Amino acid sequence: MEKIKLAIIGLGGIVQVMHLPAILKRDDIEITALCDVRQSKIKDLSKKLNVSKTFTSADEMLASGLDIDAALIAAPTDYHADISIKCLRAGINVLVEKPLGRNLREAKMIVDEANKSGKILMVGMNNRFRSDSILQRSFLRSGDLGEVYYVKTGWLKRKSSNTKWFTESDKSGGGVVIDNGIVMLDLGMWMMDFPDVKSVSAVNYSHNTITVEDSSIALIKFKSGASMTMEVSWSFHRSGEFFYCNAFGREGSTFINPLRIFRFINNELKELTPKNSAAQPDTFKDSYDYQIRHFAGSVKGYHKSVSTGEEALKIMEVIDAIYKSAKTGKEVLL
Repeated sequence: MEKIKLAIIGLGGIVQVMHLPAILKRDDIEITALCDVRQSKIKDLSKKLNVSKTFTSADEMLASGLDIDAALIAAPTDYHADISIKCLRAGINVLVEKPLGRNLREAKMIVDEANKSGKILMVGMNNRFRSDSILQRSFLRSGDLGEVYYVKTGWLKRKSSNTKWFTESDKSGGGVVIDNGIVMLDLGMWMMDFPDVKSVSAVNYSHNTITVEDSSIALIKFKSGASMTMEVSWSFHRSGEFFYCNAFGREGSTFINPLRIFRFINNELKELTPKNSAAQPDTFKDSYDYQIRHFAGSVKGYHKSVSTGEEALKIMEVIDAIYKSAKTGKEVLL
C-alpha cells in the first residue's frame, strides 16, 4: 500500500484545527473523500484540499463504490455507531473520535462489528500520544517507581464545542464526563494497564447546563486495591485551563502537567525528571501528528493499533457507572 486512501466523515472544528494539519503532513495518506451533512463545509474544504469526491451522507459515500482504505469519523456522537459499523462492514479501517459511542451498548455494537470484519478500530485518544504522557508511562512501566496504587486525573476547561447537539444528552450521550472525563479516565487507566474495576462512585453538577452535567467528581476502585480519582469541569471558576495526570507508586511518583518524576532513594526523595522533557507549546497539537502516524502504521500492518475498541469498552463501562452513581447517589459495583 503506497498511499492510504482516507475518507473524512464529519468536517467540524476538531478535524479542521487538529486532524487535517496532521494528515496533510503525511505523504502516505491521500484524502479520497469528504463527507458532511453541511454543503458549505464540503464546498470550502473540497476546494482547499482539491478533493473532488464529496458526499452528504456515509450511505451515499459507501454506495459510490469508491476505493477507501480507512475512514476518520468525526461526526456528532449519535452517528458514531451507525457510521462506524457501516464502514467496518464495507472493509474499511476506522479511526473514530472519542467517545466511541454514547454508551456501553453502542460501543459494544461497534467493537463486535470490528471483530467480525477483522479491520482496525482505533479510538481517538490523542492524549496518549503526548510526549510527556508517553515518558510518564514509560517510567511507570519500568517498575522503578514501584507498584502504582493511586492515580489522580483532571481536566478543567471550557466546553470543547458550542454546537447545539453537544449539550443535548440524547445526541452527545452526556456532558463534561463524556467530553473530557472519558479522556482522563482513558489516560489514567492506560497508565495502570487497565486494571479490573471493582466499583465507581460519582457526583455530577449542572450549574450552567440543563440536560447534561458540567462538572463531575468520580472515585474508581480497582480489584487490585488501587484507586483513581477524576475531576472534570466546564464551569469551575478558575483562570485558564488545567490538565493533569498524577500517579503514585510505592517507590515514587510522576506528575503531568508539567512532567515531574520523583523516586524515594536511601530515605530521600530524589527528582528524576529528564532534562528538556517539559511540555512544549505544541505538545497537544503534536499529539494528533503522532496519533495519525500510528493509525497509518497500523493500517499498513507495521504494528498493532493502540487505543483499541476493547480498551474503549472498559472506559465506557466506567462512564455508564459514573452516570448511574451520580443519578442514584450510590456506589456502583461492576
